[in-house]
Amino acid sequence: MQLSIIIPVYNEEESLPLLHQAIHDTLEPLPETTWEMILVDDGSHDGSLPVLEKLAQQDPQHTRVVALRRNFGQTAAIAAGIDHSCGEIIILIDADMQNDPADIPMMLEKIEQGFDVVSGWRIDRQDTFLTRTVPSRIANWLISTVTGVHLHDYGCTLKAYRREVITGFRLYGEMHRFIPAYANSVGARIVEVPVRHHPRRFGKTKYGLTRTIKVVLDLFTVKFLLSYANKPIYLFGGTGIFLILLSFLTLLFLMIRRLWVGIPVTTSPFFQMSSMFLILGFQSILMGLIAEMLVRTYHESQSKPTYTIRKVINPIKGANGESAAAREYTDE
Repeated sequence: MQLSIIIPVYNEEESLPLLHQAIHDTLEPLPETTWEMILVDDGSHDGSLPVLEKLAQQDPQHTRVVALRRNFGQTAAIAAGIDHSCGEIIILIDADMQNDPADIPMMLEKIEQGFDVVSGWRIDRQDTFLTRTVPSRIANWLISTVTGVHLHDYGCTLKAYRREVITGFRLYGEMHRFIPAYANSVGARIVEVPVRHHPRRFGKTKYGLTRTIKVVLDLFTVKFLLSYANKPIYLFGGTGIFLILLSFLTLLFLMIRRLWVGIPVTTSPFFQMSSMFLILGFQSILMGLIAEMLVRTYHESQSKPTYTIRKVINPIKGANGESAAAREYTDE
């Protein structure tokens, strides 16, 4: 089994040596498993990058470091890690030591049983209840309801994936938590397993209530991409037909009222509403046709990464000894 552990890092210099050793202690005893650790520094402004460079020098066989030029966010850091990994199994884990690397073998067993996605569930969550746990539960309920993929803990970073179910789309915004929903859209088998969760030992949390608002906004995008990305005319056209039908029903009501009661049609505010619904309906259908053209252009265009790379330590070597990913995405 070829395994890639992807770890987004942002101001976690105290935790990194402990996490690095814990992953070694967990994975070295596994038989017939080759593994790599990709640590993505997401523009840290503490001493995280020097610590990562030291770890990469001490362990070149297993440790690769990708340093982003600035803070692009956790999702972009995860995307960078995926692009610079080569394992057939990809595991995401936080760098703050709240996730336990000792849970990785249990998740790999689920992968070997035939599942494509193994999602961690922090049953005994060690976070502030009002500001972290409650908003997370609300977000989990919303995401499960909208996407139809029912998980208790979308926010848990500790997840295992088969590479083929997560490489067909680009990640941006706060989209990393929706990866199971994307994977489900391509027929992935998903299972949720309880995992351990530890209190934060170093630093402070990077998340707050504003992140929940971003997640809810991204949920609209996810729903659109999952249901209408390939056929946007279904959404815009359906809305347009509904508005046109509503316009005709309003006009019919006005005509019947004119015949029975004698109230003029054009003097009623409902006549202006009927005209507005008709115009908006035709505009919505035209927008759907334009969106169809954009979809065709999107599928035929070249993908563009959501990040820029400062440097790559111990990169994947190509035939000429140079990193193809680094050559494509950096300006150095």
